[in-house]
Amino acid sequence: MRTYSVTMKQTAVTTAITLIQIKAGASNVLRVLRAWVSQSNQTSSAQLSVAILRKTGAATVTSATPLLLDKGDAASGAVGGAAATGVNATVEGTNGDILVQASFSVLNGWLWVPVPEERIIVGPAGIIGLTLITAPGASMTTDAGIIFGEEGG
Repeated sequence: MRTYSVTMKQTAVTTAITLIQIKAGASNVLRVLRAWVSQSNQTSSAQLSVAILRKTGAATVTSATPLLLDKGDAASGAVGGAAATGVNATVEGTNGDILVQASFSVLNGWLWVPVPEERIIVGPAGIIGLTLITAPGASMTTDAGIIFGEEGG
């Protein structure tokens, strides 16, 4: 299994949006290995909700190319594009099944590292989103990411 990372770094977030979107290649299967959300400018405690969900319609995102964690691997089949793999949605797509949902303190951030039996599998051409379900009370400088494994292709 080849591993890749898609991250959103130091981005002002003011609404409930898709932070990270990954679209699997046409002949690839993805396994979500880790996901996180944190912020760097809020100093007061507040609770937010985050979810990892299937998307039945892609959001419009800023294109992001998955970063190889092992430089010897091939490029990911989850290519970047406005309606494919990217970050910081400007227009939401259609959300499907919520697979993981949690609330977290913005002072602590959120980290999800599933045991192998709980890893989310994304089928060929499927779309997964890391989505902020509730909007922050004020602009929040946000970091978020997903590390995923890819098979096939």
